[in-house]
Amino acid sequence: MIVGVGIDVVDIARFVRQVQRTPRLLERLFGDGERGLPPESLAARFAAKEAVAKSLGAPVGLVWRDVVVEREHGHRPEVVVKGSAKEIAERMGVERFHLSLSHDAGIASAMVVAEGR
Repeated sequence: MIVGVGIDVVDIARFVRQVQRTPRLLERLFGDGERGLPPESLAARFAAKEAVAKSLGAPVGLVWRDVVVEREHGHRPEVVVKGSAKEIAERMGVERFHLSLSHDAGIASAMVVAEGR
Protein backbone atom coordinates (compact mmCIF):
# COMPACT_ATOMS: atom_id res chain seq x y z
CA MET A 1 0.00 0.00 0.00
CA ILE A 2 1.26 3.48 -0.83
CA VAL A 3 1.38 5.65 2.29
CA GLY A 4 2.70 8.77 0.58
CA VAL A 5 4.48 10.22 -2.43
CA GLY A 6 6.94 13.10 -2.54
CA ILE A 7 8.84 14.90 -5.28
CA ASP A 8 11.31 17.78 -5.20
CA VAL A 9 13.56 19.67 -7.59
CA VAL A 10 16.63 21.74 -6.71
CA ASP A 11 18.45 24.31 -8.82
CA ILE A 12 22.04 23.13 -8.39
CA ALA A 13 23.68 26.56 -8.84
CA ARG A 14 21.30 28.12 -6.31
CA PHE A 15 21.97 25.26 -3.88
CA VAL A 16 25.76 25.79 -4.24
CA ARG A 17 25.39 29.56 -3.65
CA GLN A 18 23.34 28.92 -0.52
CA VAL A 19 25.93 26.50 0.85
CA GLN A 20 28.72 29.00 0.09
CA ARG A 21 26.81 31.74 1.96
CA THR A 22 25.99 29.43 4.87
CA PRO A 23 28.71 26.74 5.15
CA ARG A 24 27.19 25.25 8.33
CA LEU A 25 24.17 24.32 6.24
CA LEU A 26 26.06 21.20 5.11
CA GLU A 27 26.39 20.08 8.74
CA ARG A 28 22.69 20.66 9.40
CA LEU A 29 21.53 18.82 6.29
CA PHE A 30 24.03 16.01 5.72
CA GLY A 31 25.81 13.32 7.70
CA ASP A 32 29.56 12.75 7.58
CA GLY A 33 29.30 10.19 4.78
CA GLU A 34 27.33 12.55 2.55
CA ARG A 35 29.24 15.83 2.87
CA GLY A 36 32.17 14.91 0.61
CA LEU A 37 30.02 14.33 -2.46
CA PRO A 38 30.05 16.61 -5.53
CA PRO A 39 27.55 19.52 -5.54
CA GLU A 40 25.12 17.88 -7.98
CA SER A 41 24.98 14.75 -5.82
CA LEU A 42 24.43 16.82 -2.67
CA ALA A 43 21.64 18.74 -4.39
CA ALA A 44 19.99 15.46 -5.46
CA ARG A 45 20.26 14.12 -1.92
CA PHE A 46 18.73 17.31 -0.55
CA ALA A 47 15.89 16.88 -3.04
CA ALA A 48 15.52 13.30 -1.77
CA LYS A 49 15.31 14.47 1.85
CA GLU A 50 12.60 16.99 0.84
CA ALA A 51 10.75 14.29 -1.12
CA VAL A 52 10.87 11.92 1.89
CA ALA A 53 9.49 14.70 4.10
CA LYS A 54 6.67 15.31 1.62
CA SER A 55 5.89 11.59 1.42
CA LEU A 56 5.47 11.66 5.21
CA GLY A 57 3.20 14.72 5.09
CA ALA A 58 5.94 17.27 5.93
CA PRO A 59 5.91 16.42 9.64
CA VAL A 60 7.06 18.83 12.33
CA GLY A 61 10.18 17.59 14.12
CA LEU A 62 11.82 15.83 11.20
CA VAL A 63 15.62 16.18 11.41
CA TRP A 64 17.23 16.40 7.96
CA ARG A 65 20.27 14.38 8.98
CA ASP A 66 17.93 11.54 9.99
CA VAL A 67 17.15 10.96 6.31
CA VAL A 68 20.17 9.52 4.48
CA VAL A 69 20.62 8.44 0.89
CA GLU A 70 23.04 5.53 0.66
CA ARG A 71 24.41 4.03 -2.50
CA GLU A 72 26.76 1.14 -2.94
CA HIS A 73 28.71 1.00 -6.19
CA GLY A 74 26.65 -0.78 -8.82
CA HIS A 75 23.42 -0.53 -6.82
CA ARG A 76 20.58 1.97 -6.87
CA PRO A 77 20.40 4.62 -4.14
CA GLU A 78 18.30 3.83 -1.08
CA VAL A 79 16.66 5.92 1.61
CA VAL A 80 17.72 5.05 5.15
CA VAL A 81 15.84 6.66 8.02
CA LYS A 82 16.90 6.90 11.63
CA GLY A 83 15.96 8.91 14.70
CA SER A 84 13.07 11.32 14.13
CA ALA A 85 12.46 10.17 10.54
CA LYS A 86 12.33 6.52 11.57
CA GLU A 87 9.89 7.26 14.41
CA ILE A 88 7.58 9.22 12.10
CA ALA A 89 7.75 6.58 9.35
CA GLU A 90 7.00 3.76 11.80
CA ARG A 91 4.07 5.69 13.29
CA MET A 92 2.64 6.05 9.76
CA GLY A 93 3.21 2.38 8.95
CA VAL A 94 5.94 2.99 6.35
CA GLU A 95 8.05 -0.11 5.82
CA ARG A 96 10.23 1.08 2.95
CA PHE A 97 10.93 3.95 0.61
CA HIS A 98 11.36 3.76 -3.16
CA LEU A 99 13.67 6.46 -4.52
CA SER A 100 14.56 7.85 -7.92
CA LEU A 101 17.26 10.54 -8.29
CA SER A 102 18.37 12.56 -11.28
CA HIS A 103 20.55 15.55 -12.04
CA ASP A 104 20.88 17.13 -15.47
CA ALA A 105 20.84 20.59 -17.07
CA GLY A 106 21.48 22.32 -13.73
CA ILE A 107 18.56 20.67 -11.93
CA ALA A 108 18.59 17.87 -9.36
CA SER A 109 15.38 15.97 -8.71
CA ALA A 110 14.09 13.20 -6.49
CA MET A 111 10.89 11.21 -6.34
CA VAL A 112 9.98 9.07 -3.32
CA VAL A 113 7.20 6.58 -2.69
CA ALA A 114 6.61 5.57 0.92
CA GLU A 115 5.26 2.02 1.06
CA GLY A 116 3.54 0.46 4.04
CA ARG A 117 1.36 -2.33 5.25
